[in-house]
Amino acid sequence: MSSSNPWTVSLSIDESGGETTAEARLVMNGDHLAGHGKARLNPADQAVEKIGAEIALARALSDLSHRLLHAAATDVEGMTHKPARLHP
Repeated sequence: MSSSNPWTVSLSIDESGGETTAEARLVMNGDHLAGHGKARLNPADQAVEKIGAEIALARALSDLSHRLLHAAATDVEGMTHKPARLHP
């Protein structure tokens, strides 16, 4: 029998004073992980809010992916009692 086990990712962005922060939150089986990212506007650059959001979100998703890989490695080590060798 197969079952569906949805995992949900939510993204949030906040921009203030030339700095954009983002969070990528993964909810899975009642557990959650969160990744964070920031982008800062160079004073010499034109303010384009979309670009700051893209950079901050990309960094948040990258952070989340590394945290998820680390969690998986920890779970593997807990089952095997040996160091896990997982690569991004």
